[in-house]
Amino acid sequence: MNNTPTKKALIFQGGWDGHEPGPMSELTAIALREAGYEVQSQSSLDCLDDLTALQAFDLIVPVWTMGELTPERQKNLCEAVRTGTGLAGFHGGMADAFRGSLNYEWMVGGRFVGHPYVGPYRVHVMDAEHPIMAGLAASFDYDSEQYYLQVDPGIRVLASTVYEREGQCVNMPVVWTKSWGQGRVFCSALGHKSDEFKKYPHVWDMTVRGLVWACR
Repeated sequence: MNNTPTKKALIFQGGWDGHEPGPMSELTAIALREAGYEVQSQSSLDCLDDLTALQAFDLIVPVWTMGELTPERQKNLCEAVRTGTGLAGFHGGMADAFRGSLNYEWMVGGRFVGHPYVGPYRVHVMDAEHPIMAGLAASFDYDSEQYYLQVDPGIRVLASTVYEREGQCVNMPVVWTKSWGQGRVFCSALGHKSDEFKKYPHVWDMTVRGLVWACR
């Protein structure tokens, strides 16, 4: 008999419709359930009102582009992660959520600035030894919005891209992890729409590994 407690995950989805919060939330929920998680999905930020309830989850996945957090909800979410709940997400659903909520952005480890380039670009694996990156090629092509981000210099960069803009080339993180108190954080800039994960299944597999890695 398996006496291992079932891991509990919370997904909250909403915000800008262009990032398909409903389909992305469902795709994430299916993957986590297949991994053995008990998943609760919410389409409101009311789930952030109760700190004790948040701390009962092993993983929180925001799928909420833009939007606003009240100071109390930001405090509760950050404190839940600080005390051990994992936080993981991708693209605008995490890296472009709650603009101006500085503690949330600090916790995530980066924030969206813009995507002046949209099209094919190359992603380079920077930390092939990390379990999230298992099985990925040393570099791979991706075709989507190339995110320009401001990032915490303390993040652990797992993958990056070269961003060419106005005559300059800069190394831009694409996938990273960090710690927030006792909590693990995973963020990927990939995944604009759900059909990208169908086109690039290795990226979706990497994303799911990131979600599972971040779990308490």
